Amino acid sequence: MQTTLSEHARQLPRALEAESILRSCVHCGFCNATCPTYQLLGDELDGPRGRIYLIKQVLEGNEATQKTQQHLDRCLSCRNCETTCPSGVDYHNLLDIGRAVVDAQVPRPLGQRLLREGLRSVVPNAGLFKKLLGSGQVLRAWLPAPLQIKVPRQVPAAKPRPATRHTRRVLMLEGCVQPGLSPNTNAAAARVLDRLGISVTAAPEAGCCGAVDYHLDAQAGGLDRARRNIDAWWPAIEQGAEAIVQTASGCGAFIKDYGHLLASDPAYARKAATVSALARDLVEVLRDEPLEKLRVRSNQRLAFHCPCTLQHAQKLAGAVEAILASLGFNLTLVPDSHLCCGSAGTYSLTQPELSRQLRDNKLQALESGHPDVIATANIGCQSHLDSAGRTPVRHWIELVEAALP
Repeated sequence: MQTTLSEHARQLPRALEAESILRSCVHCGFCNATCPTYQLLGDELDGPRGRIYLIKQVLEGNEATQKTQQHLDRCLSCRNCETTCPSGVDYHNLLDIGRAVVDAQVPRPLGQRLLREGLRSVVPNAGLFKKLLGSGQVLRAWLPAPLQIKVPRQVPAAKPRPATRHTRRVLMLEGCVQPGLSPNTNAAAARVLDRLGISVTAAPEAGCCGAVDYHLDAQAGGLDRARRNIDAWWPAIEQGAEAIVQTASGCGAFIKDYGHLLASDPAYARKAATVSALARDLVEVLRDEPLEKLRVRSNQRLAFHCPCTLQHAQKLAGAVEAILASLGFNLTLVPDSHLCCGSAGTYSLTQPELSRQLRDNKLQALESGHPDVIATANIGCQSHLDSAGRTPVRHWIELVEAALP
């Protein structure tokens, strides 16, 4: 696509990257065929091709408007379009650049600002989030409906974690909302890894991966969180930790981008590249291990929801399903498994109506095979799908751990 950046845009830190991405787009429109918001709304500007055109206009000097901002906000960042694109357009990085430019030009209404600032204050703070979640469970009946459905009625307790006892060691991101919403997920992962001769090294100083800030108008804050995590992990990396494991695919996708996002930071570029190279979704670790040692035997009937951050961002479509099938789980067929469930981090709170429509469509597909349980690989998807109060939704590693002899 022919592109001529304005003089102002050329001064932006990522101007050359934006120009390169824009020029790689041939405007074919194949991306619209798999874009969840385009399928719902039928508006060219609510599909990847239209959003690319909007970003191009702004970077060429045209005025950004609230409508421009709205169309960019409606994007889920699911990256389905990247899987579909025949030209390899790096859409999610272009979207991040475009959103930052538009948000700098277009002040948000007070309600939006308060919501986003509130989310940035609460969600990345695991301790505060857990306390507020506990209060929300007590006061659930009196909460507004949009918040009420977000508060789970029960949170299963975490099983004990094994002691650190093996030569092989990995780090594990604890996350920000997962310790409150599903504390047994990482405990189950640690127990399964222990059975395979791998211990999890604690790094309590590591916190939120940074994605919440980065995608809510605070990119600098998100990168600061990335730097703090790198500092927290670095001693264990120097001592031989073989991987940084994530059980939340959304966090994993962002950590794998640290190297790219901090490439121009002289103090962190090398370390960020190393961290991204060591980042592994749990399935990437387990698929290389002799899983027959686990002696798992299960014929439980389940539907697997492959999160967008696992299949489109990390390119691991089918990896979890292959492990579950090999362990004896009975996987049902899921139509349109490439489509987003509508969670998309904080999207379910910033765009509740679209998110709810996508959730209900996804549940219809997942439940079409009449599973006993729905499994997934990302806490956001898990809590969003489970909020409908229909078929139970759990992280897949919990189902594996529960089937251990």
